[in-house]
Amino acid sequence: MELLFLIAILLVFLALGVPVAFSLLSASLLTFVVMDIPLVVAFQRMSAGMSIFTLMAIPFFIFAGDLMYRAGIAKKLVSVAEAMFGRPRGGLGLVSVGASTLFGAVSGSAVASASAMGSTLIPLMKEKKYDGDYAVNVIVSSSVVGLLIPPSHNMLIYAAAAGTGVSIGDLFLAGIIPGILTAGLLMVVAWLVAVKRGYAKGTFPGWRAFLTAFVVAIPGIFTAVIIMGGILSGIFTATESSAIAVIYTIFIGFFVYRSLGWKSFVETAKQSVKITAMVLLIIGAATSFGYALAILEGPTKLAALITSATDNPLLVLLIVNVILLVLGTFMDMSPLIVITTPIFLPIVMQMGMDPVHFGVVMMLNLGIGLITPPVGSALFVGAAVGKIPVEEAVRTIWPFYGTLIIALLLITYLPQLSMTLPNFFH
Repeated sequence: MELLFLIAILLVFLALGVPVAFSLLSASLLTFVVMDIPLVVAFQRMSAGMSIFTLMAIPFFIFAGDLMYRAGIAKKLVSVAEAMFGRPRGGLGLVSVGASTLFGAVSGSAVASASAMGSTLIPLMKEKKYDGDYAVNVIVSSSVVGLLIPPSHNMLIYAAAAGTGVSIGDLFLAGIIPGILTAGLLMVVAWLVAVKRGYAKGTFPGWRAFLTAFVVAIPGIFTAVIIMGGILSGIFTATESSAIAVIYTIFIGFFVYRSLGWKSFVETAKQSVKITAMVLLIIGAATSFGYALAILEGPTKLAALITSATDNPLLVLLIVNVILLVLGTFMDMSPLIVITTPIFLPIVMQMGMDPVHFGVVMMLNLGIGLITPPVGSALFVGAAVGKIPVEEAVRTIWPFYGTLIIALLLITYLPQLSMTLPNFFH
């Protein structure tokens, strides 16, 4: 009865429009009142959830990603992608996917990618007579790739939620091939839709222009190399790498590109503090809610329900994916990672799935939720930047949405896509 009460209270608060963090915490507090548990327990669990050393990397990665955008790195990556992919019919769609993949390698955030790439590419596509809905759909769907390409702060949250034994370095490596695969599939569908709509072909600017654009963008791209190289070589941890990424980004923004000023630096710092506070508050509230679920044996009961329905590993993984997809349409990514990881990770591990592999599956799965109403934060950002109603984008997003589902199924059932690089470096 208490378990149903906990879930019902959460749903009621969410339906009333209460922010996710306060909905989670309120549901926990009211349930503790019903169970006669001291309310201080909820705040103790909340504090413990935010006091994980690994999570220190989150504010630094958020800060570094925003600095890269304000330093103009996004535009330089667009120039590289345009030189590489801009020639075919509808080439700007391919450019958008390529640029989002490159930007994902230095920001790790779907919403940041949708905002940065959208503000640069959506007006450009409209200027070239591309439909607004196409421009928005390409941008928001490809923004999901940033969750797979390292560094991804959501992978840090997953590693913390999964507990000891899940290497952040392995998670970062595991996302590379699935990220490239997903980007490739999105390029195919972007090209097919562009051909169907009769968009114009682009022109190849020549190897000289391509090499120039690439050389100019190298300092920005090198951020990902520093992060991954340092982690894999053991020179520094993931948390230390995030701080180094900030220092490096400040250096190239002020002294290499000279596009980052003191005013924009201060604005970036303020914005990063706000975003970090929201993320950590959500994580803390989700930890408290997860504790309430645990003492009410919610994970055990759900696991028993799933395994009683079928013991076929393929079907179990399909059920888990469907549940995550549905949940992702109603809640933000960070709390879902904290809440659902302890629930589903033991189930999939029982089916023989590696926790690193499941982390990649979860990133893409919940990332799809970021472009799916009614929450769909990346979708709303893209529509706002593109100045079109969300409904207009949703009507024609299905080819891209279906492509992401295909990528999810491939990554789920072909573990070698995720595990080849981690196994190679062990």
